[in-house]
Amino acid sequence: MQKKRGRRVLRRVLWSLAVVLVLVVVGTLAWTQIGVMSAEPEPLETVRENTALTVTDAEEGIVLAPADGGSEVGLVFIPGAKVDPWAYAAILQGFAEDGVTVVITRPWLNLAFFDPRGLDAFTSAAPEVDVWAVGGHSLGGVRACQLAPDADALVLFASYCANDLSDSRLPVLSLAGSEDGLSTPEKIADARDLLPSDAELVEIAGASHASFGDYGPQSGDGTPTISTTEMHAEVTRLGDSFFASILP
Repeated sequence: MQKKRGRRVLRRVLWSLAVVLVLVVVGTLAWTQIGVMSAEPEPLETVRENTALTVTDAEEGIVLAPADGGSEVGLVFIPGAKVDPWAYAAILQGFAEDGVTVVITRPWLNLAFFDPRGLDAFTSAAPEVDVWAVGGHSLGGVRACQLAPDADALVLFASYCANDLSDSRLPVLSLAGSEDGLSTPEKIADARDLLPSDAELVEIAGASHASFGDYGPQSGDGTPTISTTEMHAEVTRLGDSFFASILP
């Protein structure tokens, strides 16, 4: 009798654990799909109307390429957590206008940490490009740091590394916002020692966390005092200079 009772108890425990596991998985999947921040229509429309670009919705991601020919350098860009990848097309289009092929990834379940793909899964969108930078915004930047050893350069938008790249000799451009309430300038400064000593860190005056994309205000963020047009122009200026510096 005791053996039968013990088996029943064990079955109940196992069934309870299975139910809890299913609820956790279902809950996590639901959470990744709820509250995804959509791309604002007006900035995105400027991309669709930009005759200096070719925009391709490819298997590897959203590809922005110069319309007048090939690129010498490319950028694989990873979105922030639960942000529509199209929300970065407008702020990155200036790079493509100036000769950089940009591949904006679509992270699995809208979270970069759930996406195990390597860098070559995205660079295959433009096999003619020889020099590749990897970059990202917020959590996407943390994931970009993990992929950086396979890249030629690293670009961070309102982000910082969790892994140590200080001995990598990798060219790095890290852009912060003075009004960022999430990846604050202080947090970025605290993680400075994980980057190479010659990494270029720039704080953009008036920029908030959400200024590095076009998806509207974000909970916990500061209030930007820089306009969208000014922000896009400043990011393009800083990025163009950086990309020119990494070309052989």
